[in-house]
Amino acid sequence: MHLQEATGRLVALGTKGAITIATPPSFASQWLVPRLHMFSAQHTDIDVRIKAVDADEGFLDATVDIAVFYGGGNWPGLASTKLLSEYLTPMCSPLLLQKGKPLGSLKDLSEHTLLHDNTRIAWKNWLNAFGIKNINVNQGPIFSHTMMVLQAACIGQGIALSDIVLAKPEIESGRLVCPFNEKIESKLSHYLVCKESQTEQSKIKVFSEWMLSQVN
Repeated sequence: MHLQEATGRLVALGTKGAITIATPPSFASQWLVPRLHMFSAQHTDIDVRIKAVDADEGFLDATVDIAVFYGGGNWPGLASTKLLSEYLTPMCSPLLLQKGKPLGSLKDLSEHTLLHDNTRIAWKNWLNAFGIKNINVNQGPIFSHTMMVLQAACIGQGIALSDIVLAKPEIESGRLVCPFNEKIESKLSHYLVCKESQTEQSKIKVFSEWMLSQVN
């Protein structure tokens, strides 16, 4: 085999074939999957495989090419690029607003069930940021995934504190409304990460550039 032919095959391996993306389930269902057909249409030679992971462990195993991590952006041995900032605001079903309980001010949240995403800390920090006191954040169910919180909110089970970007499908369809203008930017964000040794691999660069193009 000639050197030029061998080199060509190595380049092809970097751009064609399969690419495996590890991502939190809610990010996949709310953001990535609805857009994925556009990448596939542009890059028919790359077979995308999505691996849902509940939480990153700070590293990528051998089966994963690139991942979406949620955190502060620093993972030893991994190259990271911020993909999406997180903006938190209360949201609920418009049906909830028709049930008679007031929701004209932040203090009215005390009259409603709070829906929690994995922990009660987010609601506590959000209310503290706006100086709202005397609201019991220790009530209301806790869900392990954002998409479950959003589903509960959509069917009127309470008020979710969620990211306006991940909740965009529900907001645009009218299934959820944001009753207040107040929002805060979280200290945590969604990052694209890959092994530092693979940042120049063609298929990883192609997918990363496409992902970033979807938010710019």
